[in-house]
Amino acid sequence: MSKTDFTLPGTIWVASDIHLARQVPETCRVFYAFLAEAAAHANGLILAGDIFDAWIGDDAAVNDPEPWLREAIGHLSETAKKIPLFIGHGNRDFLMGPDLARALGATLMPDSTLFHTDAGPIHISHGDELCTHDVSFQRFRKLSRHPFTRRLFLALPLQVRRAIARRARKTSMHAHGTKPMYLMDVAHEAVSDVFRDHPALIHLIHGHTHKPKCHQFEDHGTQRCRWVLPDWEWDHPPFRGGYLSISSAGITMHGYTAPDSGQPAQQ
Repeated sequence: MSKTDFTLPGTIWVASDIHLARQVPETCRVFYAFLAEAAAHANGLILAGDIFDAWIGDDAAVNDPEPWLREAIGHLSETAKKIPLFIGHGNRDFLMGPDLARALGATLMPDSTLFHTDAGPIHISHGDELCTHDVSFQRFRKLSRHPFTRRLFLALPLQVRRAIARRARKTSMHAHGTKPMYLMDVAHEAVSDVFRDHPALIHLIHGHTHKPKCHQFEDHGTQRCRWVLPDWEWDHPPFRGGYLSISSAGITMHGYTAPDSGQPAQQ
């Protein structure tokens, strides 16, 4: 079995796009409650990218983390002590590396991963690699993930990396507001390529687009399902968050209710 394949039996929960950061304390609090529930009720947890709103290198977390980040690492590592925890890269935290995974006791997933579950084989990724209509983003994605670019960035002082990350985030937010919506969604051709490469595959799960839904369609003569994960936001309305559960009964989308408030997520 290759390193891009994992067997994960039992009830598995999948979430993405939490965007943990100092500026969103309520989102952090709600997500930490979710982690505790996952540890109590699931047999494994997969976080499919953009766990953090930005990631400037594992050294920022392992050596001397800011208080909010120390708290986040503590909750994630406590979860990993109880159930298998898989973490994947997103477009905001693609610099997460093996040092963080070791600190958490988690498994760092490849960008595209095949899980063998009680609901059958399931392909899971963040989803940004499927947005192939956005040529400029894909160019940036390729450049920013190149080993040379990574080494160059990680060699910079932490304060410089933080400044670059802030500037990049502002640029990204501006671009998001000016690009046509179809560019920021997944391309059907890219989704079809995944199913072509895995003929026995029925289910594909991704995040990134923040448009939770199950898309059912026929591809290569077989009925397929593309599941889109919700993002998490509990500091500004509309409040939202949720996850997928995978078991022998199938795959189910769940909204999440914030503890202590009774406020349900708006799907």
